[in-house]
Amino acid sequence: MDVTAPRDPPNDCRGVSEILTRVGDKWTIQVVVALREQPRRFNDIKRHVAGISQQMLTRTLKTLERDGMVVRTVRDTAPPQVDYALTELGLSLSEPVRQLARWARAHLASIQDHRLRYDENR
Repeated sequence: MDVTAPRDPPNDCRGVSEILTRVGDKWTIQVVVALREQPRRFNDIKRHVAGISQQMLTRTLKTLERDGMVVRTVRDTAPPQVDYALTELGLSLSEPVRQLARWARAHLASIQDHRLRYDENR
């Protein structure tokens, strides 16, 4: 009797791979973290995400909006104000991102030590 699980169809693998590439992107992760606590305006996000260019932040926000993780709200003011906030889907991503960040902080020194030892032996 074969008890192995059926394999995912190739299209599922490609789709999952695409999503993992997107959510694993350093800018995506940092924008999700910046929006985790509250909605923010563009320049506020830019201040929270060190090193991101205006073009990359625009591209990242558009991609997250397209994927349903961020909602963009234009306020009817003069000049118009635009807020970005995580959707329920985006908030669901923020928890594993936070856990991954905790793991990285907890193991940073160990990883740096391993890198040094590896590099010394090369």
